[in-house]
Amino acid sequence: MFEIHVSAEFEAAHRVAGYPGKCDRLHGHSWTVEAVVAGDKLDELGMLVDFKLVKGKLRELLESLDHRLLNELPAFADGKNPTAENIAQYVYEEMAKAEFFRELSHVKLKQIQVWESPKSSVIYSE
Repeated sequence: MFEIHVSAEFEAAHRVAGYPGKCDRLHGHSWTVEAVVAGDKLDELGMLVDFKLVKGKLRELLESLDHRLLNELPAFADGKNPTAENIAQYVYEEMAKAEFFRELSHVKLKQIQVWESPKSSVIYSE
């Protein structure tokens, strides 16, 4: 089995409504997101999937979150807090829609890891 890891960053503000402490107040993070793609078959060039494809899709997704108040985005409507956990799930679900996953049936999105600080992260996988 092969895995490739691609990461990118974005800056955004949020608040965790109902949290019994400082996180209930509006604050921001420098978020880092890592996508892990896995598969067991290499192409004729010896690649699982072109890093450029994975990086491009991840950057495209994060661009929609960058310099935003996450609580205002449709993905976090209806009172769904934009916690690191919910962000990881959102990015996973959107990333899994990438066209290259349909074209390369042997390649799967394994997980998304989101850091809200250098020492705090969450992993989401199905």
